[in-house]
Amino acid sequence: MGARSRWLWSGGLLAILAAFGLTACQTPYLIESAVSQADLLLSRVSIEKALQDERLSEEHKRKLKLAQEARLFAETALGLKKTKNYTSYVHLDRPYVTYVISAAPRTELKPYLWKYPLVGALPYRGYFKEARAKEEAEKLKTKDLDVYVRGVSAFSTLGWFRDPILSSMLRYQDHDLVNTIIHETVHATLYVKSKADFNERLATFIGNVGTMMFYQSREGEASATVDRIRRENADDQTFSTFISNEIDELTKWYEERKGQSIPEDLRQARIAEIRARYEERIRPQISEGDYRGFTQGELNNARLLNYRLYFEDLSDFEAVYRKLGSDLKSFLAFCKTLEDADEPEKVLAAEAAAAPATK
Repeated sequence: MGARSRWLWSGGLLAILAAFGLTACQTPYLIESAVSQADLLLSRVSIEKALQDERLSEEHKRKLKLAQEARLFAETALGLKKTKNYTSYVHLDRPYVTYVISAAPRTELKPYLWKYPLVGALPYRGYFKEARAKEEAEKLKTKDLDVYVRGVSAFSTLGWFRDPILSSMLRYQDHDLVNTIIHETVHATLYVKSKADFNERLATFIGNVGTMMFYQSREGEASATVDRIRRENADDQTFSTFISNEIDELTKWYEERKGQSIPEDLRQARIAEIRARYEERIRPQISEGDYRGFTQGELNNARLLNYRLYFEDLSDFEAVYRKLGSDLKSFLAFCKTLEDADEPEKVLAAEAAAAPATK
């Protein structure tokens, strides 16, 4: 299972909220973030009021109702934390709520980390204004870093604030909106400090399992939506295997040249090979076409690491889930035991290795 291209628009944890408590040298970022977040929160209206707003289209009102169904399903059927998240609505005057920066060294597949006192180290930083994100990106480039900036439409504040449904989220297809609500609710339910990879993969796994359960319950096993989700999940697995292998091979390529000066044209040619192999071998296997963005825009180390963040192999999660009888509440209870683990991925892998083989 995977996250589909939805991950491009979902911000996971809203990194800017970790700004609270930062050191004095980061005070401008703190003030900017706090003012923008306050403005967002003050713009909230209840879902009930939004549904009575004549300016909101009937299609968007239908999606607001669907999001409420998904929120209640996540809390009752899936056992995720009950919160007041997604019980309010904010209309944005822009396509994305925030713009997130990721970075990595030019000759190493290692994420550049920003350290925050409340949530630990994260491989991204968010800005409400695109111009500020691009300004910061240019500064990072002067440090010989690859940089990737993307707009995001949804985020979680880990329960610090009552996260609203944003107008940017209403662009999603129905099952993607359901998945997003569940995914972000996982972040509010369980968060392991400084383990962004684990947190995102856990939310991806539960988001996908939960979305399938939602539509099986709502429409039945034979519904067209359930069939489409299965096809998309198969595409996800195909892409996940491809990108994981490519990142492993590129990591070895960099390690073989460690300490050497790598000409930029040689590096770009090596990265271009990844796209060429995708076009030749993988794209013909993709049935839903959700990875077209992979061949668009600049592909660099920072962007590749973003793909890894969301599309790394989820087989360990799957194995433990099956070991626990494919019972999501039991699976979630096990994952909560990992909150204080120094290396939750290793504990998960050990549990998965001890799971009986499945046919």
